[in-house]
Amino acid sequence: MASVPLSKGANIPVAAAAVRAVLSWTPGAGTPDADASALLLTEGGRVRDDGDFVFYNQPRHSSGAVRHQGKRDGTDTVEVDLSSLEACVDRVVLSASADGGTFGQLRGLRLLLLDAASGTELARFDITAGAETALVAGELYRRAGAWKFRAVGQGYAAGLAGLATDYGITVDDAPSPVPPSPVPQPPVRMPHAPVPQAPAPPPPVASPPTLAQPARSDRGEEQLPVDMRKRLSLRKQQVAVSLSKHGAAGATARVILVLDASGSMAMLYSRGVVADVVERMAAVAAQLDDDGEMQAWTFATHPARLPDLTVAGLPQWLQLHVRGGEMSLFGRPKKPKKGMRPGQVDMRLVGIQNEEQKVIAEVRDYVRANPAQAPTLVLFFSDGGVYRNAEIERELRAAVEEPVFWQFVGLGKADYGVLERFDTLPGRRVDNVGFFAVDDIAVVSDPELYDRLLTEFPSWLTAARRAGIIG
Repeated sequence: MASVPLSKGANIPVAAAAVRAVLSWTPGAGTPDADASALLLTEGGRVRDDGDFVFYNQPRHSSGAVRHQGKRDGTDTVEVDLSSLEACVDRVVLSASADGGTFGQLRGLRLLLLDAASGTELARFDITAGAETALVAGELYRRAGAWKFRAVGQGYAAGLAGLATDYGITVDDAPSPVPPSPVPQPPVRMPHAPVPQAPAPPPPVASPPTLAQPARSDRGEEQLPVDMRKRLSLRKQQVAVSLSKHGAAGATARVILVLDASGSMAMLYSRGVVADVVERMAAVAAQLDDDGEMQAWTFATHPARLPDLTVAGLPQWLQLHVRGGEMSLFGRPKKPKKGMRPGQVDMRLVGIQNEEQKVIAEVRDYVRANPAQAPTLVLFFSDGGVYRNAEIERELRAAVEEPVFWQFVGLGKADYGVLERFDTLPGRRVDNVGFFAVDDIAVVSDPELYDRLLTEFPSWLTAARRAGIIG
């Protein structure tokens, strides 16, 4: 089986019974060192106790299924016996910490996934990093009874302590001076980070995490149904936590939502998945946008502007405007469809094919015609089937000098084309495009979704300011 080069967010099935995850970089004078580690997570996305953290000072999990194999010059390796993992372990996070610098200072940083039995390279993920001192390089996860590997590349400005806290390890404020040792020593100490204590239970809805940035209060929020209001309140705080974690506390942005309505999306609409996505994105707009409003488009063969989404109008907006495309047997209809409500788009005019470049161009026109003090964050959801690669690349390259960051999210299908290659495309002053894909967004927790959604946007803010693209 040939090795598969992966971009951020891409995933592959893993047929091997055991794998080795090799973090590698090019060592040199003045180059930081790096330490690989692994966290064993349950379905709730948390460790059970500090024994689920495997690294150089605790190199073997009690089950024997995960082992830190030790470091060689420019590599550090963790081996995972997938066939021996306990049934309650749903995910193995392949993490790392930088010693004496940041991951952005490491040249040739990549994660290799090897078949432990044969040594065959299964996947290769070239990692782009910045000022982070900790990162999640990739993850092994169960799906429908089988194992898959996903390239993640998510950095943590808060260091390994921030990463560990995300997965249920409570961290003291006191630093840990313990150097690496091949022998396990109690108490367990994280590399270059404070001492982990007993894991804290997931926070209940009534007790959200402490924030460096408070959640915004929006006009009309009190008009929402009680359950929706509680979800929105907690989600806004989780968005604030993710922004703070990535060094963007207090950031503001105009948020624009783009929804794929092509024929292949029909099942996601009928199952309520798209409606749930919109509700979760409303929290991003409510936290980032001063007026709490979100502009929105839908698209398939043609784009269509939807009414602006406000917090107070969220229930009605979900009911009226989250709709899949429809096919007309007689071309684009000239008369409106019967029973249409005010503001609704006749989805027969939108069609069923994928033409991303058209909606990208229309959103660009809107941003230029309606300048804002804050930069714009476009949240673009699609299930793939991308085939207008040259046209899409042309639009997004032309948008580099505009105050817009394009965050694309793949919803489980495939063929994302140029969108998942944009991180590696040269010739741009700043990287104005982010992409990741999920198999089933409905089972991705809010904290994980917001972390992945807001990982690259803060880096773009910094780069765009340096380049003079935003103020």
